[in-house]
Amino acid sequence: MSNSADFPGTGTSPGRRRRFRPVRLLTAGVFALAGLIFFTSFNTAKGTNIRTDTSLLKLSDLIQERSRKNGELDESNGALRHDIESLAERDDGSTKAEDDKLAALEKNAGTQKLTGEALTVTLDDAPPDATAKLPGYPEPQPDYLVIHQQDLQAVVNALWQGGAEGIKIMDQRLISTSAVRCVGNTLILQGRVYSPPYKVTAVGDPDRLRKALTASPTIQNYMVYVNVYGLGWKVTERGAVTLPGYSGTVDLHYAKPVE
Repeated sequence: MSNSADFPGTGTSPGRRRRFRPVRLLTAGVFALAGLIFFTSFNTAKGTNIRTDTSLLKLSDLIQERSRKNGELDESNGALRHDIESLAERDDGSTKAEDDKLAALEKNAGTQKLTGEALTVTLDDAPPDATAKLPGYPEPQPDYLVIHQQDLQAVVNALWQGGAEGIKIMDQRLISTSAVRCVGNTLILQGRVYSPPYKVTAVGDPDRLRKALTASPTIQNYMVYVNVYGLGWKVTERGAVTLPGYSGTVDLHYAKPVE
């Protein structure tokens, strides 16, 4: 039997060619577009697996490799600097007063080891499935659940204000030119990359350091996210700790106008 929907109009018989309906045209267009996409993908890949081909090094792998090399160069630079200083101290013609003044300057610059009572602050991302723990707060956005640059900066600034004699983040000593920068949820510090949890260790009076942390308005705001969404926060007194001396380059880098 003929269907009036397929064969509209009077006097139309099943023997006549059916009209090509818009739905059929749309279907044919979708298949044509899919074929074009497959061809383009094949032409781009040139026969390789563009998802798993090991020749396509992930950017994250490249960053980690560069970070590892930078760490090795820092260690090498520190060893060479120590050798140079040892040779210079053999017979540099300086007086004891001059040597004491130089030692004090090196201590203030952070290039020498520092031992003393210490306090460590650990910051960590919240669980990815975290929900609001207290009523009246919205469910978290992804941005609420990770450590940000300002969080680390707030801890470092508070510790300096609390009289810290020296600070390190992870395994690196901070100096006056150190910049705490975060890209995504990773920390970039002096050419090396770190992932949370982040540990900030300061040598100084533990009581003063704790009070400075508590008094910081930025850290007070951070503690809201700790209590509501589960961001990591831990303060630990370490007893006597030795911070490493800064071993990286001390050259200043600055912008220059284009001529």
